[in-house]
Amino acid sequence: MIGVCILAVLAGLVATARWGGLTVQPPHVPTPEGAGPDDPPPVQLAVRRFVWDVNLAVAAGIGAGIMAAGAGGRLVMRLLAVTAGDDAQGRITEANEVVGRISADGTIGFVVFTALFFGSATGGAYLLVRRWLPDGRAGGLTFGALLLVLAGTRLDPLREGNPDFDLVGPGWVSVVAFAALVLFHGMLVAALAGRISRAVPLLGREPRAIAAHAPLLLLAPLVPVVIALVVLGALVVLVTRARPVVAAWHARRLRPAGQLVLALLALAALPGFLSAVASILGRG
Repeated sequence: MIGVCILAVLAGLVATARWGGLTVQPPHVPTPEGAGPDDPPPVQLAVRRFVWDVNLAVAAGIGAGIMAAGAGGRLVMRLLAVTAGDDAQGRITEANEVVGRISADGTIGFVVFTALFFGSATGGAYLLVRRWLPDGRAGGLTFGALLLVLAGTRLDPLREGNPDFDLVGPGWVSVVAFAALVLFHGMLVAALAGRISRAVPLLGREPRAIAAHAPLLLLAPLVPVVIALVVLGALVVLVTRARPVVAAWHARRLRPAGQLVLALLALAALPGFLSAVASILGRG
């Protein structure tokens, strides 16, 4: 299983290196005759575009979740088990795993759970904020940094309250390894989103278009998520009926305002992030 995880991470590194400079490219849709750039799109087109966005978020997020957060996270756990010393071997982690023991079932379960939930969420987050990120490879790196500062110490993998940091370590290895993993995950999400966006058309009757939206089937067992997406989609379609909203969304002059909001959020979260990191450095 360790070998499979290594191959998955290597595939993610290649994808990041090859496609990291790509930006998301929505499918080209001819403008209806007589319509201006700020006119509301037809309802059917708005629905298809929303479905395309969700599919892209799922595909890019789960892909990165498998190769980075999932396989990469498993490798980091193995590294920390090795560096923890003999006293930690055989002890039980917060997730009821045994330190030093890598099982196929445990690895598959971890990768699937991480990819489906964390991966999809980060894919959606990237599509929401991508227009306010820097261009090129810096955009993926910035997104990874935002994930690290805003969520890395509040959710995972550098959650201060995680008792596993008292078992494995040393603390600096945990911080460096997990921080690098989150940055890698963010960059891979951006790279995959840029590449996949060029290959997936809007949903239509053609077999190719239907097959390209197969990642949406992964959400089928998550009924609450599906319901939430249906409600969100309806709201998005309603919002696109308002000409001022459409004009504001496409206005480039509002990009600095969005970037300022992201910067302020990161600055507000930074003290808590640094406090959690300092705590982890003193443990393990």
